Amino acid sequence: MGMEPRGDGVVEIRPWSESDAGELVVCLDGDVEITRWLDRIPQPYRVTDALAFIRGTAESTFAIVDLSNGRVLGGIGLRWTEDVAEIGYWVREDARGRGVTTRALVLATGLALEQGAARVQLRADIENLASRRVAEKVGFKPDGVLRSAHWNPRLGRRQDWVMYSLLPGEL
Repeated sequence: MGMEPRGDGVVEIRPWSESDAGELVVCLDGDVEITRWLDRIPQPYRVTDALAFIRGTAESTFAIVDLSNGRVLGGIGLRWTEDVAEIGYWVREDARGRGVTTRALVLATGLALEQGAARVQLRADIENLASRRVAEKVGFKPDGVLRSAHWNPRLGRRQDWVMYSLLPGEL
């Protein structure tokens, strides 16, 4: 991985380390919104889950950190398919609504573009308005809706995802 942390003066994104495992549990275990929208994150979420994620993630994943105090605020990751980077993100409950996710998405999108992405994309449930607002604030454009794209057992329904993209020169 070997990515240097990158920040904007308020937050930074940096690679996860095993010392973050306890904080990851505090952020994710039982969080209602994360449980609801991100059904691939185990619940309950334990230190063993955190360590398995940190040690074995198949994407480039980063902690979102408050530069004023070093506190982990969330996570953001890039998953590559050829020259397309797909971004996913979450932020802990007490850090939502402050622009943290938007700042982290700008940083991660910039990284993807620097690494040669011809397209950066992300998906958000059509009803997940907070996540969709973040994408749109950064300049991602909705390409369309992936209808009935994923069965989410926690919601008890199939999810429709809005597919967003951002191309070089649009950030």
